[in-house]
This record gives sequence, C-alpha cells and structure tokens, in this order.
Amino acid sequence: LLLFVTQIFAGIIQTPVKSVNLTNKTITIDISNVDVGMSGFIIHKISNDKEMILKNVVVSSFDATNGLATLSMSDYEDLKNQALPRGRWSVDIGDTVVLAFGYNRALLIAPNEDIYHRISKAVNVQWIHPDIFATILSLNAHPTPLKEDFSDVSSTASIGLIYFYIKEKFYTVDANSFKVLSISSAPLGDKVTNLPFYTRLGKIENNWWNFGEGTDQLEDYNSYYKALLLKYNPQLRGEL
Repeated sequence: LLLFVTQIFAGIIQTPVKSVNLTNKTITIDISNVDVGMSGFIIHKISNDKEMILKNVVVSSFDATNGLATLSMSDYEDLKNQALPRGRWSVDIGDTVVLAFGYNRALLIAPNEDIYHRISKAVNVQWIHPDIFATILSLNAHPTPLKEDFSDVSSTASIGLIYFYIKEKFYTVDANSFKVLSISSAPLGDKVTNLPFYTRLGKIENNWWNFGEGTDQLEDYNSYYKALLLKYNPQLRGEL
C-alpha cells in the first residue's frame, strides 16, 4: 500500500495554461486527473532558448467531469535574488505548468527509529534525513516545528513531499502547500515516541530570549501533528 501511494505521485506533470484570470490570480488547465493541493510553478518562454519561472501554483479545485483544474498563483520566491532584474512578464495562455516537481524527494516525520526505517525502506523516494530538519529547527530555535519550518526545509533541500506517520495512519503532504494529498492505514504501532520526531540529534533547545509559537517543547506527538495538519486542511475534519 505504501509503495502504491508513492507511485501515484512519482511523475512530473507538464501541461499548458488554458486560461488566465489576473484579477483572481488563477489559471486553468486541462488534465485527466490531479489532486487538490498539488503544487508547482509556471514557466514562461522569453525567447527560443530562454525560459523563466514566473509564479508558484497550487491546485485549488478539480472538476473530473470536464477535466478542468483551477490553480491559484502566488509569487515565486525560491530563487529570489535582489541583485538580479525581475522583469515585467505576465502569465499567458500556452505557458507551461509544472506540477509535482520534487515529489521524488521527501522528508518523513516518524515517532521512532523502528517506524522510520520500516517506512523509508518500503517507500521508493530519495529520503532527506530528519537530522537535516532537526538542524533547521535548532537554528530557528523551534523545539516544536511549525509550517514555516517545513517550508524552510522544503526550499533548502528541494523536497516535494512530507510524509507523516500519526497514530497508525500515513499522510502524504505537499511540502509547499501543506495540503494532505492522501491518507492510508499503516498499523505499524508506535509504543515508543521520540519528541519532536525521530532524529539522531537529540533534544532541540530554544533560546532563552526566544518567545512565541514553536518555542515550547513538544509534549504529545500524535495530538500535535494531527492538529497541525488539520489547521491547514480544515476540510478533512473527521478524517484526520
């Protein structure tokens, strides 16, 4: 089942922009199947041999009856450089939408080493070790990870997916939109819990002068991550 879930998101999707609504900051594409919450970007052709990324996109709705998906646009900031000119190009019909980019690289949040190794061996993706994420949390002085911390590791390590094992369920989450793409049963047991997740770095400390969200030590693994996913996926209340 875990292998099947991963294969669903294994390939990059490329398709042209069908329509553009600059007022609502949305575009539409023709596609046979796509998951709401899947993220990507828009490539605009400048000349015969030059292209650039104009916008980030997230699938906001999909109508299976006519194969039409609506995507919301936002500024693309991953390669932001104040020293370079930004240009004045706008999204046009025919520009290329790229979805599921980086879905072959993933981070797994698991409660203990046993579950981490069982899942990471079963799912065929390039895993980014949670020690890297723990290092980012240490730099941010966040013993309890926030969505912004996951965004940091997504951008830094070019991660497309984040997997969460929470109370015998396996959640596939888009790393950029933080939307849950799939939920599957995975009764692996979680009698031992490492906080805030399995990592070899040990306890993540907060700075004494640092206050606010993410600065307290995480006390309940299952409750916290379930609430975090629900915060950004309220439509799944009752399923999470």
